[in-house]
Order: sequence, then structure tokens, then C-alpha cells
Amino acid sequence: QGYTSFWNDCISSGLRGGILIELALRGRVRLEPLSMRKKRLLERKVLLKSDTPTGDILLDETLRHIKATEPAETVQTWIELLTGETWNPFKLQYQLRNVRERIAKALVEKGILTTEKQNFLLFDMTTHPVSNATEKQRLVKKLQESMLERWVNDPHRMDRRTLALLVLAHSSDVLENVFASLADDKYNVAMNRTKDLLDMDPEVEAAKGMGSEMIWAVLAAFNK
Repeated sequence: QGYTSFWNDCISSGLRGGILIELALRGRVRLEPLSMRKKRLLERKVLLKSDTPTGDILLDETLRHIKATEPAETVQTWIELLTGETWNPFKLQYQLRNVRERIAKALVEKGILTTEKQNFLLFDMTTHPVSNATEKQRLVKKLQESMLERWVNDPHRMDRRTLALLVLAHSSDVLENVFASLADDKYNVAMNRTKDLLDMDPEVEAAKGMGSEMIWAVLAAFNK
């Protein structure tokens, strides 16, 4: 439709969680090492691994914030800071502004979205409907298949980006939409498997698989 639901207040924090995961997957940040003193995911700080720019405006803006912050902050605190959900007036500069609009404009440049004006009773609003549905369908199909035909029953054997996409869709409260087009029996299977996956203990799973710690930390932050 070109805009996110006015009633969905999870998307903003979900996008910020996605930025942290993307920075970790690109080798720019990591969680501080596991120690006897700090075992829990949500207690471990986000540390800078490399300040080499990624070429993405939002990722690089976040990277600069993380680099400039002493002492380091946790995943949950960073999500709150980047969304502006902080009571600390000295931390307000960390808020990432106009994230949805900036992501939408980047997708317009890639030819996936287009730009339109829509009238909402009292005001006009710029919207960004899908102009090339192929990419969206590819992602939806990828997630559907990961829970059905390619189900491996082990998150550590899943592609990390697919796992991240599931976690972020869940965190942003849009996961049910991914499976909405499936027949009832397949829908039930996909939702049950996804629930089993998301109900796993992030602490246990993060300790098993190097490289996916940030994904589990973001899930832990949203499950809290």
C-alpha cells in the first residue's frame, strides 16, 4: 500500500534491531566476549570491530554513534537510543530520524518502490507503493520455504540472513503476513515451526553458534 500501519508501533524498533544485525553481519560490530561476570546477552555491550564505512547512510550513521560512545552500550539500550525512546537528554543525538522514509527512498532508487501522493481525509501523505513486486515476493517465498520445503529444524543450519529476517519480521509484528498466502495446512505448519524457533532460549542458542550472537541478542531484547 505504500505506507506502514499507523497502529504498528513495533516497526521502528524492529528496523533499528535490523541495523545492528546488519552491522554485525558485515563485521563492523560485535558483542563483548562471554565472561563469568557477564553471561547474559542483554548485559553484554556492543563493541566496535571496524569503523570502515559500509556505503549505506543509516548503517554508517549508526556506526559513528557506536564508535563515539564511551562507555559502550548494550543491544537493548542501542535500540532505545536509536528510536529516541530514552529519557536521557544527553543521549537524544543518537536518535536515527526519518528511518522509514530514508529506507523507502533508497528502495525507490533501486526501482522496487515508487512515490505517490495519497489523500487521508484531512491531509495528503507521500507514500511509496511497491512498483516491482518481484523482490518482495522473493523474500516472502524465501521465508515460506525456510519453514516448509527447506525446514532443517536447527537454527544453526539456517542461512543467517534468513534467520535474521524471521526474527525481525517477528519483532516488527509483520510475520503473520509472510504466511498469509499459504493454504491452511501449510500456514499452520509454518506458524508452528516459527513459534518453536522463536521460543528457543536466545542465551543457549547464542552460545552454540558464533556469528549469530547479535541476531539472538536482538530477539532477546524484543522478548524481554
